[in-house]
Amino acid sequence: MVEPVGNQYVVARPVYSEVFFDEEHEKVHRYHKTFVDHLRLIFSCTPQKAKKIALGVFPILSWLPAYHFKDWMLNDIISGISTGLVAVLQGLAFALLANVPPGYGLYAAFFPVIIYFFFGTSRHISVGPFPVLSLMVGAAVLKIVPDDTGNSTLTNNSTDEQRVMVAASVTMLAGIFQLLLGILQIGFIVIYLSQSLISGFTTAAAIHVVASQLKFIFQLPVPGYNVPLGIIWTLKGIFERITDTNIADLVTSLIILVIVFVVKELNDRYKAKLPAPIPIELIVTVIAAGVSYACDFKTIYKVDTVGSLERGFQAPVAPEMSVFQSCVGDAFSIAIVGFAVAFSVAKVYSIKYDYPVDANQELVAFGVSNIFGGAFKGFAVSTSLSRSGVQESTGGKTQIAGFLSAIIVMIVILAIGHLLEPLQKSVLAALALGNLKGMLMQFKEIGILWRKDKYDCLIWVVTFLAAVLLGLDIGLAVGVGFQLLTVIFRAQFPKCTVLANIGRSDIYRNRKDYTDIYEPEGVKIFRCPSPIFFANIGFFKDKLIAAVGFNPLRVLRKRNKALRKIRRMLKKGELQVTPKGFICTVSTLNDSEEELDNNSIEELDKPTDTKDLPIQLDWNSDLPSNITVPRVDIHSIILDFSAVSFLDVSAMRILKETLQSFNRIFVDVYIVGAHDGLLDKLERCAFFDDEIKPTMFFLTVHDAVLFILVKRDIAASSPKFKPIMDKENRDHYIINTNGGLRNRDIVEPPETKF
Repeated sequence: MVEPVGNQYVVARPVYSEVFFDEEHEKVHRYHKTFVDHLRLIFSCTPQKAKKIALGVFPILSWLPAYHFKDWMLNDIISGISTGLVAVLQGLAFALLANVPPGYGLYAAFFPVIIYFFFGTSRHISVGPFPVLSLMVGAAVLKIVPDDTGNSTLTNNSTDEQRVMVAASVTMLAGIFQLLLGILQIGFIVIYLSQSLISGFTTAAAIHVVASQLKFIFQLPVPGYNVPLGIIWTLKGIFERITDTNIADLVTSLIILVIVFVVKELNDRYKAKLPAPIPIELIVTVIAAGVSYACDFKTIYKVDTVGSLERGFQAPVAPEMSVFQSCVGDAFSIAIVGFAVAFSVAKVYSIKYDYPVDANQELVAFGVSNIFGGAFKGFAVSTSLSRSGVQESTGGKTQIAGFLSAIIVMIVILAIGHLLEPLQKSVLAALALGNLKGMLMQFKEIGILWRKDKYDCLIWVVTFLAAVLLGLDIGLAVGVGFQLLTVIFRAQFPKCTVLANIGRSDIYRNRKDYTDIYEPEGVKIFRCPSPIFFANIGFFKDKLIAAVGFNPLRVLRKRNKALRKIRRMLKKGELQVTPKGFICTVSTLNDSEEELDNNSIEELDKPTDTKDLPIQLDWNSDLPSNITVPRVDIHSIILDFSAVSFLDVSAMRILKETLQSFNRIFVDVYIVGAHDGLLDKLERCAFFDDEIKPTMFFLTVHDAVLFILVKRDIAASSPKFKPIMDKENRDHYIINTNGGLRNRDIVEPPETKF
């Protein structure tokens, strides 16, 4: 019963243990599916299930019939054209990161988009080359086909062909991994890549992108290094040859960079007023290509240009099995990073526009897209943040905008690609660097994370440093490993606290945080905010012993040793019993501690038995002067398990031994807040016996405190905590809003049932 009194309330109910609560309130029997039931459900076939599977595999069947042609088509056309133009330029630029000729970036910007149109669940992301993923593909390419600084045209052509095949094979293998993960419904794997880890990793990738593009900006023949500390070797090679810089490429790149950064800043600042972002990449590309062609930069200034772009599509190819064997780790890293980035962006847009995205189906969509794109000599794709922003900000409503962007890319491949042949590679490098602003600005997150959560800040820093120094693939593995270590560390060393009553109400908080606290005499309330398992049960036990101030097993053994000594002294007449207690008749004892310690440990761990003694022992006072036993001023311990989500068998065994030790020295232990699943597991594991009983479990901390007060007759004597019990039911209390307890006989407001 709850009775509102202004902004306060009065509660009247029995003091509930778990057993008493279950006796008074009947549970609903729920049938839990067995493994056979799940198998039967998986292999069953109904028309509804077949339709659901079809719509799940081909999401286009669910949104295309509901497409609003009149309202959405114009927006999708404008968005598709804008996104397609950006995709063309990013495809050419990011191909340099993948260490393949620029023209193959157009294939990566075309084929995967068409496949995602049919299989993807996000309506707003723009599928295509992504700088981080392109760089990871480029690292795998360098591992198989290292840079050759020779000038032989024949050698360069052969190297390019080999690199294209390696990139295509790695992409197909990454797609196979994604497809298998999607079929096995392992889309949840993305949860192991936290936002801090992804941010640190992508920032490190941006640093690698900058280092890899410097050789195009300076036009220096510097080989790439796919080894730990490779970025340092790359920078060393650049600075050693810095005097050979092509000034025309450097000046062009700097001009492009300044213009792109300034216009992008204007786009961000005035995006609310602009009908669409200014397509600065397209503008500077057209101008740069025209100036390079008109002034014949290639002949006069010896600049490196895009060169011949093949018109049309190439025939599909089969992957090279030797590449599969050499690049398994690279392909898996590419698969996970590509999916994680794409799904995180898709999730943002799905929340913004209120529609669902399916992680497993996204894996399938990107898997098929990469397999298909790799077969046509493209490289791995994900989603570009800037390109997706263009697609969404220009009014794109569905993946029809993505499909139309692929049509724009196809037009370039089939018809007008030759117009980009005079374009300098340094311009593409500058455009690639111009798209890194968002990732490089993530450095600001370090200070924010340090103030919010130091563990997340450490994850960011460790992932960043590992990815920069050791390479993206090893860095990702280090980041994930360190992240899991922080989770293990926090679970293994939880912040256990001692609770106290706040304001003499039913609220219990950390006793160190408040001044107005009440602690019942002889009662310790201990809270563990973590699952208890084999790795942290020792820490839990140590913290509990530190909280109560004594080791129960040590006290038990000391008491049993003292009992042996007392019996031996009584038998020899060295000890006499008086109304005031024991009196020792000898000044020195013959029994040594060493002799007593040589007795069986198992016997010392048994409960103390004082029935044969002439008086009842009070272990805190009635002992001979020459016998000392640790003093125990606590009679009850309450363990708050409200945050304990599970308890494994190893922890259960040690917990039971600890509880038995407390019980054997007459310290009662009560467990509160345990969920039903934990109690059921304890029953199944035969946790309960004659010493450890289910009656020790209570619903709340306050229930256990009230039970202890009544049991120990402290309630009547405490000046701060004076409950007056109902004569008919001694278990009922009402919490008084002024901080004390009162009984039901006091006049109360009209009853309100809750």
